[in-house]
Amino acid sequence: MSPEPLERNAAITGIGQSDIGRRLGRSELDLTLEASLNAIADAGLTRDDIDGLATYPGGGIGTGGFAGPSSPEVQDALRLKLNWHDGGSEGPAQIRSVIAACFAVACGAAKHVLVYRTVAEGTAQGEGGRQGIGGSGGGSGSVPRFSGFLQWSLPFGAVSAVNWIALVGQRRVHEFGLTREQLGQVAINGRRNAGLNPKAIYRQPMTMEDYLAARMISTPLCLFDCDAPCDGATAVIVSHADYAPDAPHPACHVNAVGTALRGRPSWDQFDDMTTMAARDAAASMWERTDLRPSDVDVAQLYDGFSMLTMVWLEALGFCGRGESGPFVEGGARIALDGELPLNTAGGQLSGGRLHGFGLLHEACVQLRGEGGDRQVPGHPEVAAVANGGGPIAGTILLTRGTG
Repeated sequence: MSPEPLERNAAITGIGQSDIGRRLGRSELDLTLEASLNAIADAGLTRDDIDGLATYPGGGIGTGGFAGPSSPEVQDALRLKLNWHDGGSEGPAQIRSVIAACFAVACGAAKHVLVYRTVAEGTAQGEGGRQGIGGSGGGSGSVPRFSGFLQWSLPFGAVSAVNWIALVGQRRVHEFGLTREQLGQVAINGRRNAGLNPKAIYRQPMTMEDYLAARMISTPLCLFDCDAPCDGATAVIVSHADYAPDAPHPACHVNAVGTALRGRPSWDQFDDMTTMAARDAAASMWERTDLRPSDVDVAQLYDGFSMLTMVWLEALGFCGRGESGPFVEGGARIALDGELPLNTAGGQLSGGRLHGFGLLHEACVQLRGEGGDRQVPGHPEVAAVANGGGPIAGTILLTRGTG
């Protein structure tokens, strides 16, 4: 008999968020401290109890408003005494920091780890459009030199992840007959759920006609297929499972994580451009548990672009390869009262681009039965969370504690 996966010694015992808004104009550290203190209090702990700290992607990475404050900044601001800390962008997507925290508490490196993800991309964007990877900044007209796959994509105008994911979309249209009406169900479902979430960025109703009339960004992805830049911070407390019975709220136990990368780490040279790294992360998660896709009561699947959610539905086995279009058609299966409630707080398309951590937060809200008007009926017990797109992907399977 194989040993129990190490991550089962971990549980999420506290969750917290700052205000979420399109352009809050607050500092990234301010947002982070608000979310962190909320999470610590939610777990029934104090700052003195926190002996671990983790974040994604680490300070100074990416364009304006992307990275959030570094872990040393947060450690100093909260006056934490740490036995373990971690931050970085390489690994199984954004959720890598949570997975790292799970292993840290499981092996005894820490007892309670504060994990945070902060964005201020709404304020950083200002009133202009979203900046591409290869844009020239400051009006100088100069463009930096790039290596790797960017040297082949940027000269052809593929300056953003929306262009790279559109390649996946075009392939799926060609190979599986995916339609815009099917793809639109992800965005429409998210908007419908966001209407029940007071913190969501876009809450006004959206019809299929509204979706189809939106301007095209990169075929087949339109404006409503792209997530909404915003400002906000999300924090969770990852504790050793021994603490779960003493937590003031039902703990969300980590049943399995998915971390594998078995194909090429490439946006445009993966062996199967219809699935990418999601395929490997999902497979490795199911290899670590006796639970099956049919046991999942609620799914929070990454929707930086709606196409990624379609990929995740198949990768996680909720439907067969190439079948996500028919699976979501009509929207009934993925609605709050459907067989697989999906992105129940609005996801990132309407709830706001919290870079995957909003999805983790919402999974915990649903398992704790605290969703209010958007609560999935029937007391969900198993939640699947997926982060990432392209060559990076990570997953977590959570189960409800008794609390």
